[in-house]
Amino acid sequence: MRTWKEAREHDGSVTEEQVRTALAEFSALWDELFPAEQSRIIQLLVERVEIQPDRLSIKLCKDGLVSLANEIHQKAAA
Repeated sequence: MRTWKEAREHDGSVTEEQVRTALAEFSALWDELFPAEQSRIIQLLVERVEIQPDRLSIKLCKDGLVSLANEIHQKAAA
């Protein structure tokens, strides 16, 4: 739900179902991707990773998530 709300801030036409479907398909698709494709997706989604002795902090790029969700949805509709 939070992902959908953030996606809507960038593109008001994105529906909750589109985000849910894209995330579900992403999981199944990951193992089928070439390493270069996986790298591209990580670069779209991850803005920064901080490693501390007692924690790991990953900051996601919201715009990248919206772009990825739109790409997956467009390919699924084709």
